[in-house]
Amino acid sequence: MRVSIQLSAEAAPWPELVDYVVEAERLGVDLCWVAEAWGCDAPSPLGYLAAKTERMTLGSAVLQVGTRSPVLVAMTALTLARISGGRFALGLGASGPQVIEGLHGTPFAHPLGRLRETVEIIRRVFAEGRVEYAGRHFQLPLPGGEGKAIRLSQPTNSDIAIYLASLSPGMLRLTGEVADGWLGTSFVPEAAPAYFAHLEEGARRAGRSVSSLDICQGAEVAFGDDVAEMVAARKPALAFSLGGMGSATRNFYNEAYARQGFSEVAERVQRLWVAGERAEAAVAIPDEMVLATTLIGTEPMVKERLRAWRQSGVDTVRLYPAGDTVDDRLSTLARAIVLVREVSR
Repeated sequence: MRVSIQLSAEAAPWPELVDYVVEAERLGVDLCWVAEAWGCDAPSPLGYLAAKTERMTLGSAVLQVGTRSPVLVAMTALTLARISGGRFALGLGASGPQVIEGLHGTPFAHPLGRLRETVEIIRRVFAEGRVEYAGRHFQLPLPGGEGKAIRLSQPTNSDIAIYLASLSPGMLRLTGEVADGWLGTSFVPEAAPAYFAHLEEGARRAGRSVSSLDICQGAEVAFGDDVAEMVAARKPALAFSLGGMGSATRNFYNEAYARQGFSEVAERVQRLWVAGERAEAAVAIPDEMVLATTLIGTEPMVKERLRAWRQSGVDTVRLYPAGDTVDDRLSTLARAIVLVREVSR
């Protein structure tokens, strides 16, 4: 397995984050993903990190469809690939109505169709540079107006990999069909078929195998002997994913966990969370759910979980190392990298 990390530019003082990424590259990390949710944007930090790193791939995780036009996304990707010396990967996702409609004022309608057409337009721009497209959701140039098809003034680049962040069955099938990689989350390796069945169906549509995708899965990694305390400390964040990452009627994370065998827990936690009973929601999460979805515990425990990830089909592990300081996180990361290499032999 390859090793990647992910950061949000607002999560800590920027100089600390830069030091963390530079040292992570020295430790052997292959990729660094930069998030974009409702804090800092992703392209700006990625451009800065391109000048501070030499080897690792830098990726967006993710640019949300609806926040930029498809051509602007393509232009941004081409620019970042250009200034990084070809070390950029484009991560895209549909996000959800709370962010797309609440923060950006863009309708969330038809996310599957809009993401498909966005990828098609981006691929065309990467390969041809000329922008002309007639779809259901996007028409370029806009019909009936004064615009005309335009060719970008920067060079084309068909080598930029496109990753899709997806959770729902339809989005997973689209990922298998059109993407170079899958940015997954909320992952239980023992229940991997809940994801892979849909990825494989999409890949068959395109006449290829799911093995052609880079399967990139992420989780927190932390080491310690007091496993009970570590598990308890992580239940509130998991409760937020099940109850707060969406509305009472639409929560893609909740649905993903339900499809992996935690339907009763997911329903109960969401009900408690929506009712404002946040502490009770965290208590309702069983220990085994936390351990199934993270890489925490003693070193042998983490190694065994990494082995399960590899055996389930994960190609790239996306690590979120625990620690209060940069040095703490780097120490955790270094230990995890050793274990990843051991299980990948």
